[in-house]
Amino acid sequence: MTPRRVLVSGAGVAGPALAYWLGVHGWSTTVVERSTELRDAGQNIDVRGAGREVLRRMGLEDAVRAAGTGELGTQFVGDDGEVIASFDAGENDTDGATAELEILRGELGRLLHERTRDTTEYVFGDEVSGLDEHADGVTATFRHGAPRTFDLVVVAEGLTSRTRALVFPEADIRSLGLLMAYLTVPRTAADTDWWRIHQASQGRAATLRPDNVGTIRATLSLLTDVRGIEDLDRPAQVHVLRRTFADAGWEVPRILDALDDAPLYVDAVGQVRLPTWHRGRVVLLGDAAHCPSPITGMGTSLALVGAYVLAGELAGAADHEQALAAYETRMRPYVERAQQLPPGAPGLVHPRTRTGVRALRAAVGVAGSAPAKRLGSLLGAASFASPPAEAIDLPRYPVPVSA
Repeated sequence: MTPRRVLVSGAGVAGPALAYWLGVHGWSTTVVERSTELRDAGQNIDVRGAGREVLRRMGLEDAVRAAGTGELGTQFVGDDGEVIASFDAGENDTDGATAELEILRGELGRLLHERTRDTTEYVFGDEVSGLDEHADGVTATFRHGAPRTFDLVVVAEGLTSRTRALVFPEADIRSLGLLMAYLTVPRTAADTDWWRIHQASQGRAATLRPDNVGTIRATLSLLTDVRGIEDLDRPAQVHVLRRTFADAGWEVPRILDALDDAPLYVDAVGQVRLPTWHRGRVVLLGDAAHCPSPITGMGTSLALVGAYVLAGELAGAADHEQALAAYETRMRPYVERAQQLPPGAPGLVHPRTRTGVRALRAAVGVAGSAPAKRLGSLLGAASFASPPAEAIDLPRYPVPVSA
């Protein structure tokens, strides 16, 4: 295909990564982002397997490592903070709940933006309000800016993407029955560089994770069939969280105290399933296409790999239909593997009874023992979580000599 003009909706991870690779292939890219500035918030994410290889090919692996959170591994802790089991960070691309490359979402977004801002048009504080496809391309209307025409539109947004709904109103968002509240709390002298996980029974859990900016990233999660909590205003969400976690122990009171001032994001965890990720000249990328949920630990890797594959197929194909079909053919098996939840998730780490909590603690205690870790190493499965991060044969796409 000859160089084209592409509109990308979403400046998180997938959108800027796609802008980078399209730029390598000589395409012109505009990224529109609803937020008025680059989003520097967000929790810990990891990059594994093929996603990490994409970072290597972008020349960003060392920068991501340098901006990492420094997380040492994962610990399950009891009611008084006692460590029940510890699992060191993985020593390769795939092993462990804590990956070798752990970084804040905002930090990764910043690195991708810095790599692309000189070659990509970024439009902040606006969003797509309509898409009209015709013979010459797609005319996008915006909430604030004037309409513009592009050869291709890529929706690189999140689980509940508004732009996706313009073209794929039938998108199936499958709830996993888990509500998660994310916030940042001040770091104290008692905090560590471990990801600490605590079960409080009644389907509740709390976590604390280190970051590289001197604070601690916290979550409160709850198994629930109640829908719509994520859509309530902040005071109502705070009320629900305080009422639900009022009797929880460990560091939960500290997290609840921070709700008055800390940035708060509440999300109903789910997955997106669609039989196709493209329709005409509009294509979905990252979570908008196939959100696997935070439970899998694969969202960021899928976004990076998908951006690389989509750009490569577009650059080498005779027309957009051929390219988009090839993109889906390469990515779908990888996505389907990634969307498979760990056994028992999310209920396994959210026991509803005290008996269930005791059983889980006994199980992770055994799994974290020295003999079990040695056996896991022999079997090639470190600790208790090894996402299918390498389950794709990543192609090498020809790039112009100038790139």
